[in-house]
Amino acid sequence: MVSIGYFLACEEFGPDELVRQAGLAQEAGFQRLWISDHFHPWTDEQGHSPFVWSVIGALSQATTLPVMTAVTCPTFRMHPAIVAHAAATAAVQLKGGFTLGVGSGEALNEHILGRHWPPAPVRLEMLEEAVAVIRALHRGERTTFRGAHYTVEEARLYTLPEQPVPISVSAFGPHAARVAGRIGDAFCTVSPNARLVRAYRESGGRGAVQGGMKVCWAPTEEEGVETAHRLWATELLPGQLPSTLTRPQDFAAASSLVPREAVAGKMPCGPDPERYRARVQEFADAGFDELFVQQIGPRQDEFFRVWRDEVLPAFHGA
Repeated sequence: MVSIGYFLACEEFGPDELVRQAGLAQEAGFQRLWISDHFHPWTDEQGHSPFVWSVIGALSQATTLPVMTAVTCPTFRMHPAIVAHAAATAAVQLKGGFTLGVGSGEALNEHILGRHWPPAPVRLEMLEEAVAVIRALHRGERTTFRGAHYTVEEARLYTLPEQPVPISVSAFGPHAARVAGRIGDAFCTVSPNARLVRAYRESGGRGAVQGGMKVCWAPTEEEGVETAHRLWATELLPGQLPSTLTRPQDFAAASSLVPREAVAGKMPCGPDPERYRARVQEFADAGFDELFVQQIGPRQDEFFRVWRDEVLPAFHGA
C-alpha cells in the first residue's frame, strides 16, 4: 500500500509552526515528511518562506520521521557543492533519514541573483551536472570537477552520513521523468500521472515513486474551496508559466484568472473523508509508492485529527 507522509509548506508557515506540524503529523500516524524549499512564497498572501536548512535542523530534534526537500534547486541560488554540504549535514542530523529532492527550479526563487534564466532543456542539463557534483562530494573524496556549468576545486566534505544521501528528482513531463530514471534514486511529482511513472520505470528508475497533493479540510466545502483558492490557486497555472514568472505579485495576478470551480476540482476540500480517501487511491492506482499530503490554511489541528481517525487507517491499517 502507498505510504502517506505530510507535506510541510514553507511558503505558508514560519519555522516554529512547521516544527509543530511535524510533531502533529508523527502523532497522527503520518510516516514521513516533505518540506518545500523556496526563497519567495508563490504569492504575498501565503506570507512565509523560512530558510529550509535551518528548519530541517530543528525537525531533526523534534521528530523521528524521515524528511525530504520537495524540492531543492541546486543550480542557481545555491551552488551544488553547497547543497551537497547542507544535505550531508541534514542526513547526519536525521540519522540517515534524509532524502535530497531536487528539481530544475523556478525563476521565482532562482532569479534573485540576477543570472539569466535559461529554457527548460538547459535547466535539466544543469540539474544533471549538479547531481553529479553532489554525488561526488557525498562519496567523501577530495573532489575537483570541471563541467559545462560548474567548477569545484579540491573540495571535501568531512561530516557525512554513513551512506550517501539518496536523491529524488522532480519531473512534470516525460523527458524530465526519463532524466529522473537515469540519475535519481527516486522520482517525485504532484499529480497521479501513470504515464510519468511508466516513463520513469522504462528509463531505468527503480526507486520510490513519490507524489504530492494538496487538500483543505474545513467544516464546509465552501470554506475549504475559498481557502484553497485564496492561498493555492497558483497550483493550477498551466505549462511553463510557474517556472518563468519572477515575482509573487505576478503569480497573484495570474492566479486571479483561475476559477474557484477549477480549484474545487483539483483539490479535495471540506469535511468528507471519503473524498480524501478517493484522491489517495488515485495515486496508489497510478503506481505511486509514497504520497505526501499538504493541508492548506489554518485548520491544521482538525486536519490531523480527521486524517488520523478516518483516512490513514484505510491505507496504513487501523
